[in-house]
Amino acid sequence: MASMRGITTTVNEIRKKVFSEVAKLSYEYEEGSLSEMEQIPYRIIPGEVSIYRESVFLERAIVKERMRLAMGLPLRTAAEHSPVSTGAEECVKPEKYYQPPLINIIKFACHACPDNEVRVTEYCQGCLAHPCQEVCPKDAITFKHGRSYIDQSKCIKCGKCAKVCPYNAIIKLKRPCAEACGMNAIKSDEHGRAEINQEECVSCGMCLANCPFGAIADKAQIFQTIQAIRSDVPVYAAIAPAVAGQFGKKLTPEKIRVAFKKLGFEDAVEVAIGADLCTIEEGEAFLREVPDELPFMATSCCPAWSVMAKKLFPEEAKCISMALTPMVLTGRLLKREHPGCKVAFIGPCSAKKLEASRRSIRSDIDFVLTFEEVMGMFEAKNVNFEDLEEYDAMHGASADGRGFAVSGGVASAVVNYIKENHPEAGEIKVQAAQGLAECRKMLTVAKTGKYNGYLLEGMACPGGCVAGAGTIQPIAKSTAAVNQHKKVSTNQHSSQSDYQDILADLEEDLFEAPNQD
Repeated sequence: MASMRGITTTVNEIRKKVFSEVAKLSYEYEEGSLSEMEQIPYRIIPGEVSIYRESVFLERAIVKERMRLAMGLPLRTAAEHSPVSTGAEECVKPEKYYQPPLINIIKFACHACPDNEVRVTEYCQGCLAHPCQEVCPKDAITFKHGRSYIDQSKCIKCGKCAKVCPYNAIIKLKRPCAEACGMNAIKSDEHGRAEINQEECVSCGMCLANCPFGAIADKAQIFQTIQAIRSDVPVYAAIAPAVAGQFGKKLTPEKIRVAFKKLGFEDAVEVAIGADLCTIEEGEAFLREVPDELPFMATSCCPAWSVMAKKLFPEEAKCISMALTPMVLTGRLLKREHPGCKVAFIGPCSAKKLEASRRSIRSDIDFVLTFEEVMGMFEAKNVNFEDLEEYDAMHGASADGRGFAVSGGVASAVVNYIKENHPEAGEIKVQAAQGLAECRKMLTVAKTGKYNGYLLEGMACPGGCVAGAGTIQPIAKSTAAVNQHKKVSTNQHSSQSDYQDILADLEEDLFEAPNQD
């Protein structure tokens, strides 16, 4: 399906304003006073005349719920009457984690889009051949006023009529959020509005990235992170490899550490360091376990992919690597190096918020923010990237570690490690899939034994992490920026990492299951 990523739309402009206002509120917050929350919707949606929807009151109501989600607060329905700040004092403490669900639909913002309907458009010419009528297996098509008419009560959505129409006048409509969901977790409620089956959802965020009405949003920890920054505890930013190019050309790698210090972070490190360690462990595990103990091994770094595997393929789930993810490894390294600090993972991913909420991981990662949310923080602090001085770039990670951000990059890093350190292993067969629908197909094939002996890479987002729900730039542009960032790496492969010696100290931790509750 078409992607809106990287296009400046009304939806992401409003999101940016909400994140910026919530960040300002947190930077200026004095304990016991959140009354300013009531004024924010009027700054984002000023005046008396609606701009985006049929009512200015509806616009502000939607902004209020977006604010609540950005602060980690639960949604309210249109039937509830209470101040927007209800419950905020309790939820904005630095130690408070958001309550599930992570991905939410603001019901009164949902357009109730047609879902899986075949429709005739105005381009129908009422042709003499009537091929649409001839191929319909349910006699659902008749002709009225010289044009095709589809009886929706008879239509089985097979799409045969659309395929044979010589004018492409028949289209098959599917709700954008549902089409983007590789878990088929989005259905319709009694009013035709989108509804998420939370038991099936893996929090990949593709629905929120593809909703053209901005009705879907995930909860955030912007307020809590800033409160931690303002405390006496040092907070470190652990930045995902997909950062390359996300904040525009003016925020170069040499300026990233300075930029994050402007936000109040103690310092910033690249998560690609943890990716190198993850690569080494997965490479060794592959050689140790495949095929003697496991028929194949799958990479572990994408939480949405691994959760999907556990939900839908429980027998094959044991084949997912037990190595901790790069995010967790980097957080663990930071906390060993700086006891008592807090760590905020900065990345492209909604599912990382879900991963960090697990009991086994909360001690390693305190906060998760997306690039889009952090851009709101930069806006709140009026950080001008052009004026920043250049500093030592984040360094130490290999090119392969930085390549984790793009589809195929994880498997490539593991293969390169094995080739360099265990050439006797010979060729390593690889199969990769991007997008949960394709990942499901890959595991379905793996069940048959076709991929025995293979290394499988699964990425929930089509294109890899650079296509995550919290990214800002177009996917192709981000991919090019990551590849450029790889070129300036001091080391090419993970085995050359400056941090390899630390792996021995963490060895006992690396075998913990990264996806346990």
